[in-house]
This record gives sequence, structure tokens and C-alpha cells, in this order.
Amino acid sequence: MKKILLASAISLILSNSILAKTSPKEEISRLEAWSKLSKVIGTVEKYYVDDVKINEIVNKSLKGLMKELDAHSSYLDKKSSKEMSVQTKGEFGGLGITVGLRDKALTVISPIDNTPAFKAGIKASDIILKIDDKSTIDMTLEEAVSLMRGKPKTDIVLTIVRKGEKKPLKIKITRDIIKIDSVFAKLIDKENLLYLRIASFDAKVTQELTKAIKKYKGVKGIVLDLRNNPGGLLSQAIGVVDLFVDEGVVVSQKGRNKADEEKFMAHSSATLFTKPLVVLINAGSASASEIVSGSLQDHKRAVIIGEKSFGKGSVQAVLPITKDRSENIKLTIAKYYLPSGRTIQAKGVTPDVEVFAGKVVSEKDSEFKIKEVDLKKHLEEELLKVDLKKDKKEKELDKKHLITKENISKDNQLNTAIGILKSLILMKK
Repeated sequence: MKKILLASAISLILSNSILAKTSPKEEISRLEAWSKLSKVIGTVEKYYVDDVKINEIVNKSLKGLMKELDAHSSYLDKKSSKEMSVQTKGEFGGLGITVGLRDKALTVISPIDNTPAFKAGIKASDIILKIDDKSTIDMTLEEAVSLMRGKPKTDIVLTIVRKGEKKPLKIKITRDIIKIDSVFAKLIDKENLLYLRIASFDAKVTQELTKAIKKYKGVKGIVLDLRNNPGGLLSQAIGVVDLFVDEGVVVSQKGRNKADEEKFMAHSSATLFTKPLVVLINAGSASASEIVSGSLQDHKRAVIIGEKSFGKGSVQAVLPITKDRSENIKLTIAKYYLPSGRTIQAKGVTPDVEVFAGKVVSEKDSEFKIKEVDLKKHLEEELLKVDLKKDKKEKELDKKHLITKENISKDNQLNTAIGILKSLILMKK
């Protein structure tokens, strides 16, 4: 009987090999591999110390398989699939933190602006060692996200390892509903330059950026800030590049088969700004942010300033494995390539000018060194600080729409970007 079954199996393999254009030897190898997997599962079911049901064994096998493929592929069971599809509106709270796996360690890609994680002091490149009392070693991304998500106004404690700190830090964060202003624009005080910040690439980024550029169309140059931007929609990244580049490849998507390569192009009809441009990135810039900064760099359209980006350049698709779509796998199906042909994945974008974060280097506050010729000006500035005549609403308006000298003095990367942008404007003249 076994011989008949084996003969039937070999006959089926030979038929399949003709249809699939694979050799009989390759198909026999596939059969042997399936046989090995089946034998291991059967052995575990029969001899393992605890009574583990077959469904649980298969689920664990799937999780292990996806985890071994790469850091971004995963198996989504019914609970994980449901959580992925549930909107956070009124039901789930979050921290406002984007995480990824780097060298198998749960790493913060970036905290999102003005969210609980941002306000609590979480920083890009922090390694999360524990979520409450649970170790993150060998934890999947989906498991980590599920643990960090919860009801608004509930607390969570993250134990993190941070470069430069001698011991792990414990940071308490209160969950909240996450609302993100993806784009905001400010004029750089008295410089006729525009500061544009993109916090994440949601569905309205290109539209909002277009509005801002048209509103301030008389500016001489733009600082585009993509720091701590974890990414988002590919379509929006392409749209943003298209505002500054009039032709050529923006990004390519290459999968397993070369025939499946897809190129996304820039169009002159969409180009909105041709004046000097600088882009700020750091270790928290990932995915769509890297496509934008890397593409602009390859087109020699912008000077990239800051620190090396995260290195997330792969494409994932959610594919159902049950008829009712209650269980899925998130599988890496392609990688992004910049116009020059280089990949982002695990390499990131290296800035043209490396500048570290921090305050602008200046004389210590405790030292009161001032030239006599500047004394009057200095005293007038000091008087302004205590002058209460200026209307409070006017002050808030200035703060909302202007990048002040005080803001710049606290941000070394932004200060350098402004200096380089001024140089580019002069060179263009």
C-alpha cells in the first residue's frame, strides 16, 4: 500500500514539475522537506512533555518560521489580525511610538511628536528591554505592539537601554489616544526661509505640503525636517519628492522576480518648488522618510543634514491564510531601491553633512561677557523679556508661525541646516 502511495506521489510530483517548469529532482526535494516538517510536528505532538494540541504546534511553527525570515515578517493569529484592523478611535490608546527590530533587539525608530512617549522622553535608538515586567528578548513586533497598546489613561513602564547611560532606565508612560499633525509650516524668523516638518506620511501629506508651499511662495529656500519620522504611505513619499523633482525615477520596488520590478517616476507637472532645499534626518527617520531624503539626495536636489537614518527599506503585504481572513501572515515581498540603484534596507541614508543633535555651542550662561558697543542692544533685549505690554495672543501667534532665534539656539542640526541653506541661496545668485 505504501509503495502504491509513494508511486502516486511521485507521479503527482512529475506532473506538477512539468506545469511549474521545475525539475523532477527539485520536486522530490520539496516532498522530502514536507515529509521532514510533518515528521517533526508529529513527534512533538506525540512525545513532548506537555499535551500540546496540533493547532498550537502549527501556530508556533508559523511564528518561528516568519520570525526567522526577517524582522518585519510575522504570523498574525486571530487576535493579532483583529487588533491590526481595529481603529484606535475611542477604544485603544497608545504611546505614540514606532518600533522595529534591529539586530533582533526591540528598538525605538522614533517617538511621534507631542505624544505620551515623546513627552516622557523616549528617544530614537532606545532599546526596549522590558515592557512592564515582560522581557522583550525573542518577542515579535506584533507581541510588543499589543503589550504597549491599551486603554487611554492607563500606565505602562518601559525599561530601556540608551547609549551613553550606564544602566537601564525605567520610564513610566500614560497611554492616550494618538492624534498626529502630520505637516506643519513655520517661517524662520527674519530670514525669508520656510521650515516644513513632516511627522509621518499619512494620506494627506502631499496635499498639506502643497498648501504650505503655495501659502509661503515668496520664500528663498526650504528646510524640510524628517527627523523622527517613522514613515507611512509610499504614495505620499513619491508625491513629496515629485513636488521638488521634475523628472526621473523617484524610487523602485523590486521583488523576487526581476519582471515584477516597478518604477515610480517624477513629473514636471507636479513640481512646485525649484529653489534651494535642505533636508534634516536622524536615526528616527525610516521607510518613507528614507525614500524622500535618499531620492532627493540621488537627484542632487537637496543637501541632506543630520545623522544616518534607520534603514527600513522593505515592503510588506498582509496575506490571508484562512478563507475568512481571520488569520494572516505579514510577509516581506519586495525592497525599495533609490534612483542610483542603492538599497535602504539595513543600510539607511547617510547624510551629506553629519551633524549631531544638541544645543548650539555658545558661551556659558553663567558668563556675562559683552562688549561695550553691544551693551545698549543687549539691555534692550533684556527689557523685552520683562515687557508685559505685548498682547499674549500676539506672542502665541508668533510662537506658532515662527522659528525663533531661541528655537534655533536649542537645535544644532537646524542651525547648521539654516547656515547651509543660506550658502546655497548665495551660490545660486
